[in-house]
Amino acid sequence: MKPVMSCSGQVLIRFAFATIVFQGCASPPEEPQLPLGLDPPRIYIANESSNSVSVVDGGTYKVQREVDVFNHGTHDLAITRDGKQLFATNLASGRVSVIDTETLQTIASIYTGKRCHVVTLTNDNRQAWVANIEDDTISILDTKLYRILGSIPIGKGPMGIAFSRDGRYGYVSSQDKTVSVVDTSSHMIIKKLPVGSNPHFLILGLDGRIWGTNTGENSIFVIDPATQEVMSTFEVGPAPQQIAFGYKGTVGPNAYVTVTGLNKVVVVKADPSDLRILEQIDVGTGPNGIWSNPVGTRLYVGHTGSNDLHVIDSGTSKVIAKVDVGRKPIRVVASR
Repeated sequence: MKPVMSCSGQVLIRFAFATIVFQGCASPPEEPQLPLGLDPPRIYIANESSNSVSVVDGGTYKVQREVDVFNHGTHDLAITRDGKQLFATNLASGRVSVIDTETLQTIASIYTGKRCHVVTLTNDNRQAWVANIEDDTISILDTKLYRILGSIPIGKGPMGIAFSRDGRYGYVSSQDKTVSVVDTSSHMIIKKLPVGSNPHFLILGLDGRIWGTNTGENSIFVIDPATQEVMSTFEVGPAPQQIAFGYKGTVGPNAYVTVTGLNKVVVVKADPSDLRILEQIDVGTGPNGIWSNPVGTRLYVGHTGSNDLHVIDSGTSKVIAKVDVGRKPIRVVASR
């Protein structure tokens, strides 16, 4: 059988059923792929007093860039499911900035209303709902056209927004100590639930329930979308801010709550029928924004007092990295 010469003297002997490579140039071995969800995420931090978004590499914990949002009072962030666009509210400007995450440039700025506070994407990412505190409205923004489609009167000072897992209902917390349940098809309020003072933050939990914080008090609460009722309230400490979910080894999910009055992250068993504090983690000054990586093994915490980001290993409950960012980093999100 006749041998065939290949690149750099590589000798190939071809048989009917196989090809044997003796030596010479060979294709480099493929790099091993990380399991799904373990690729280092990119972390984004809204800096309210710097009017910017800090971008941090989730593998090296180094700042990659500080993005100018071309507005003032950058407060909240929402990232699309594909990680390609980031929406940022700007309290002082009343505008939402749109950042292209590939170029890390601001590509659009849309006026939504006075003191636009939070932004949350609908489950299909086609709309961004924006809470305008002084206008007492929710603006509905088309995420492709960057155009306001309409608004929903919501009551005094809307503060937080979350959506049910099936996308049928939106939940809006307000300064009148309520959470409004909004039908996402009709945009009508179907129910108002009394909660606590200054219910600032809402998030869809891993259990499909809506979790929130009463920042004006010392408690968190859980809403059951099946009954549209508050099913649990639990004290965690003064001025709780935001919530993320993670695991400690095989234990979890647990709710990680930033508690500004304690300068701690309080870890709560995420079972509404058995809410209890599992531990408290010392962090920086003024913990506020918090987010977890896709598998719940890292928690990213922004501090409005110490102007930095802390990274917590949920397995050891230790801070494993500290990153200086902009001034008053108030919200943190990360790519999936």
